[in-house]
Amino acid sequence: MTISVFKDTLRNDHPPAGLSPVLEAMWWDGKGNWERSHDIAQEIHSAAGSWVHAYLHRKEGDRHNAAYWYARAGKVMPGGSLDAEWEQMVTVLLGENAG
Repeated sequence: MTISVFKDTLRNDHPPAGLSPVLEAMWWDGKGNWERSHDIAQEIHSAAGSWVHAYLHRKEGDRHNAAYWYARAGKVMPGGSLDAEWEQMVTVLLGENAG
C-alpha cells in the first residue's frame, strides 16, 4: 500500500484489513481519533509502538512524556510539523508492513 492509498482509506469508517497495529494506530490518528490511536499504541511493546506513542504525546503537547517514548523508540524528537512527521512515519511503517 502506498501513502496515497493509505490516506484515501481515511474516508472510510474502518481501517483496511491487514494493517499492523502501529499502522492501525496511525490510521485512527489520521481520522482525528487520538484516544483510539493512543489506546492501540500503548499496547504495542516494540520500537515502532514506542515511536507512535511518542508522536501521539508530542501531538498532545506533553513533550516530557513524548521525549521518554522517543528515547524508547531510539528516535530523536523532531522539530518539524506534526503533519510531516505523521506522513514520514506512515511511509516508513508501510514499508515495514510490506516486508
